[in-house]
Amino acid sequence: MKAYIFPGQGSQFSGMGRDLYEQYPAARALFDKANEWLGFNITQTMFTGTDEELKQTNVTQPAIFLHSVAIATVAPDFQPEMVAGHSLGEFSALVANKVLAFEDALLLVAKRAQAMQKACEANPSAMAAILGLDDRTVEEVCSQIENEIVVAANYNSPGQLVISGSNQGVALACEKLKVAGAKRALPLPVGGAFHSPLMQPAEAELAEAIKNTKFNEAICPVYQNVDARPYTDPEQIKQNLIKQLTAPVRWTQTVQNMITDGATLFVECGPGKVLQGLVKKINKDVEVTSAL
Repeated sequence: MKAYIFPGQGSQFSGMGRDLYEQYPAARALFDKANEWLGFNITQTMFTGTDEELKQTNVTQPAIFLHSVAIATVAPDFQPEMVAGHSLGEFSALVANKVLAFEDALLLVAKRAQAMQKACEANPSAMAAILGLDDRTVEEVCSQIENEIVVAANYNSPGQLVISGSNQGVALACEKLKVAGAKRALPLPVGGAFHSPLMQPAEAELAEAIKNTKFNEAICPVYQNVDARPYTDPEQIKQNLIKQLTAPVRWTQTVQNMITDGATLFVECGPGKVLQGLVKKINKDVEVTSAL
């Protein structure tokens, strides 16, 4: 069974999407529509912007979303039997399984990015990747940090868990996790504490937009970040998507559940090959490839 997976923030690169724009009329139409709907020339930033410009949350998120959906649109034999997306990638997955129209998803992604940017500016915060420790040890150390917010945020693969929280909370946790045996504790180049309680203002803002957007019945299950389980019902998908900003991304569990349910080939739609690498770390026996 073929599973299509969609990456999140961090997969961007300067020049992304230019080849799609030049080679595929269907992709070009999506790019042009995005410029119109977003009210600024996102394709120009994608094609010629600096790495620094592309790191801005309000640019990064719609850029990765647009790139991923364009690939899914022009990929040969695109017939998903199950889909999943990592954080932001869940919106791309919901376009792929027909729950969201492209335009609606694009506007939600733009709203999400703006709301997250505001939350980051209101509460200076951070994320860090913890390598070489089991999940439970990371969770326990985070729970022991007093008077600061720090939580497990991204369960990326066994031995790779991202923590998220206040600057001081993440710094203290990193020191304690190194003592506990972590091979590395790497600060991440992101704007703030995604998938933590510090994103509560952004969640509230996005919730209103999601509630007012039409969600359709899925053509195949989407395995959602909040609990790694498959859903097709529009209302359930909405509720899970609202919770996503403050809940952890359970990617390890998602991939494991997809394999249990029959996935034998994981096809990544989007810039880079980050998710393919994570899937192989989760289960080295499954096949991975890029959609294009």
